Amino acid sequence: MATATATAATLLTVGTAFAASAAAPAASSAPSASSATGGGVTDPYSPAYGHPYRHGAVPTRELNTQMHRWEAQTKGARPTSSKTLSYGGGVDGTGVTSGGAPKVYLVFYGSQWGTQGTDSGGNLTFSGDPKAGAPVVQKLFKGLGTGGEAWSGVMTQYCDGPLVAKGATSCPAGAAHVLYPTGGALAGVWYDPSVASPTNATAKQLGDESVRAAAHFGNTTAASNRDAQYVILSPTGMHPDGFNTPSGTFCAWHDYNGDPYVGSTSPYGDIAFTNMPYVMDMGTSCGQNFVNAGSTGTDDGYSMVEGHEYAETITDQNPAGGWTNTTSRTYSGEENADECAWISPGSAGGAGNVSTTAGSFAMQATWSNDTNRCDLSHATVG
Repeated sequence: MATATATAATLLTVGTAFAASAAAPAASSAPSASSATGGGVTDPYSPAYGHPYRHGAVPTRELNTQMHRWEAQTKGARPTSSKTLSYGGGVDGTGVTSGGAPKVYLVFYGSQWGTQGTDSGGNLTFSGDPKAGAPVVQKLFKGLGTGGEAWSGVMTQYCDGPLVAKGATSCPAGAAHVLYPTGGALAGVWYDPSVASPTNATAKQLGDESVRAAAHFGNTTAASNRDAQYVILSPTGMHPDGFNTPSGTFCAWHDYNGDPYVGSTSPYGDIAFTNMPYVMDMGTSCGQNFVNAGSTGTDDGYSMVEGHEYAETITDQNPAGGWTNTTSRTYSGEENADECAWISPGSAGGAGNVSTTAGSFAMQATWSNDTNRCDLSHATVG
C-alpha cells in the first residue's frame, strides 16, 4: 500500500487507491502488472503505469464515473462474482474497531481556521470556515448512535479476532464485532492553531498531527488508541496530499501510522487517522448538493465523505487487515464504502439523509455482506 505525497505529479484515485509520487516505492500488495489490461484495452489506472493502489481513498465523482466506464468496458474479462468483502486477517492484530464502541477525535489542523467561537449547541465555529462545515461534522458524530439511527448498523456485521479466518466472508459465533456507537461517536474536538496548516501537507505531516492529537487527548497507550480514529481536518484553500490540485482526483483518505508509506511513527501504538480536506473547495466533485438542493446541500460532501472514511476505518482500521474486496471487482481492495460511492439518491443503494437527534445528514450507503447490496440502514448485529 502506498501513500501519495505532496510532490505527486500525477495523482489518480482508483476507488480505494490513488497514485503515489514517482519517487515512492510500489506497494507490495499492489496488483500485478498483468491486471493492466482487460478486453484488449489498457487500464490507465493500473500499477503497470506506476500508480500503486492505495486503500481508503474517496474518488471524485468524475473519476468514479471513469472507473465504472472502465469496468463496463472490460466486463467479461474480469471475475463476475458478487461484490463480497472478506476478512484480511488483521494487521498488527487489528482488523476492525472491535474492543469498544468507535471513538472519533476531530482535529482542526492549522491557524488558518481563524478565530474560534462556539455555537448554541456547544460546537466549535471558526472565522476561517466560509461554508460553516465545522459544526456539521461535529454534529454528525454527536448524532451517530442516537434517535434510532440505523446507518451505523450496517458496519456492526463485521468482526475480527482469532476466531475469524483470513478470507472469511461472514462472522462465526463469538467473534468480536464492530459495536454500535450508542449515544454518539464523538470523543473529542481539538483546535490546533500552534502551527499553520501546510499548503501541501504530506502524509507524514498529517500522521504526525494525529500523534500530537493522541497526546493532547491523553491517549498515550496502544490500548487507548485501539478503538480511536483521528480526523485531521485541513482548512479551506489547503491541498493536503495533493487535494484540489490539477492532478488531485480524490476527496479524502484514511490510513494508520504503522503503515511505512505514511512515514510517521507513534509511541502510542498504531493510530488510525483520516486526511479530511475542506472538500467544499471542490464543489460538486466532492459532493456539494449530492443529496440536498440549494444552501441545505452546501455541506453534503463534508458529511458524505467523512462518513465514508469513518465507515471504512471501523471496518478496515489498519488497511488491509479488515474487510475488503479482494477477488470480485475490477479494482481489488475496495472497502465497504468504496463499493457504494456516489450512487445517486433514489437509486438502489443510493445516498440519502440520515436522521439523528443532532440533525439530518447527507450520507452514502455502505456495503452489506449479509444482504449482498449497498444499504443505508441495517439492524444492529451482536
